[in-house]
Amino acid sequence: MIGLSADTNANEIAGFGSDPWWIIAIKVVAIFVLLILLTLFNIVFERKVVARMQHRLGPNRTGPKGWLQSLADGTKLMFKEDIIPKAADKVVYVLAPIVALVPSFLILAVIPMGPEVSIFGTETRLQLTDLPVAVLFTLAIASVGVYGLMLAGWSSGSTYPLLGGLRSTAQVISYELVMGLSFVGVFLFAGTMSTSGIVAEQERLWYGIILLPSFLIYLISMVGETNRAPFDLPEAEGELVAGWGTEYSSFKYAMFFQAEYFNMVNVSAIATTLFLGGWRAPWPISAINDGMFNTGWWPLLWFLGKVVLLIFIFIWLRGTLPRLRYDQFMHFCWKVLLPISLVWIVAVAGMRLAFNEGLERNQILLYGGIVVAVLLIGSLLIPEKKTPAEPEPEEREFDAFAGGHPVPPMPGQEFVAARIPAATTQTDDRTEESSRA
Repeated sequence: MIGLSADTNANEIAGFGSDPWWIIAIKVVAIFVLLILLTLFNIVFERKVVARMQHRLGPNRTGPKGWLQSLADGTKLMFKEDIIPKAADKVVYVLAPIVALVPSFLILAVIPMGPEVSIFGTETRLQLTDLPVAVLFTLAIASVGVYGLMLAGWSSGSTYPLLGGLRSTAQVISYELVMGLSFVGVFLFAGTMSTSGIVAEQERLWYGIILLPSFLIYLISMVGETNRAPFDLPEAEGELVAGWGTEYSSFKYAMFFQAEYFNMVNVSAIATTLFLGGWRAPWPISAINDGMFNTGWWPLLWFLGKVVLLIFIFIWLRGTLPRLRYDQFMHFCWKVLLPISLVWIVAVAGMRLAFNEGLERNQILLYGGIVVAVLLIGSLLIPEKKTPAEPEPEEREFDAFAGGHPVPPMPGQEFVAARIPAATTQTDDRTEESSRA
């Protein structure tokens, strides 16, 4: 019993586990309401920003300046006809949107949105709970949501949804691997996987600055993880009609739509927590009056502001970049992002070891610059791979009608006068005789 108690205390994080039940209930309801409100806001925000980029007005009729348009669209979806394809596996078909939506509610449970505040006289943190491996928990929950898309594609009983489900599975496996590698540098510098602990370690300097390559890799992988443009290959309307969602309508489609925007908020909240200082105010606001704006309810404003800024990056990419081909998309993950992530992890581990050994920052930068210079010089000395010259094509006569219908000549083929098939000649003779008659 003594050993069990010691292990339990070792796995607890200070400040959590002592809230009364009604505080926990308030936090759960607040997270749910926050996700719903952010989704309604983000849909209209996206349409207005993209309209601005394309010199259009965007939504401007429903509600004040069109800001209730997403609420009207959601209400309309609920009353649309719900159709289940005849060839669908009905149980899995109905279960798929639930599997996609429910995990997206869980990630914000371990995201710190502020320090200790007073709620009806009770001191509590603006975070539902925390875990010693909270970041790994977010990765695990994010990977569960892809089962919803995969099951939706398989259960629809149609070709295009199945292809979209397969694409989604391969995409999430690939980019979630890169996303996990981008966290390693944060773990090495913070010394913890607890989200509240990582935010506490960024009091002086955000990890998005000192671990800029990790931050950039995460930004790219979070777009691929959420199936957003230009990485929205699982639902590419030019190739797969609507991908895994082709056969869905009404409220089931709305659940998938909600899950997508919930996940945008989730990955933005994770980026804010790990790389942008979490709920801490940006400099120089954080330096005003001994950190006055890092206390009370002010940090909730900074947290939401950073999340909305990252949502804007999602929208900016959608309105700017064209969709990639699927082979380019996977090539970029496995042959560009993954090797860069591995090399960067080795570099971060080396820097961390140097700090622990007591080396000064100037010495680390000097030695690092020497290594980079040597690698650059070595890359210049490596001879370029010469591509073998293609043999000149042999000139040969080409008969356009050899296969029965006319085809153009290939490069190097000499075009000869086309021979007219016998059937065509007889038809032309009959046509000429009838016209004379």
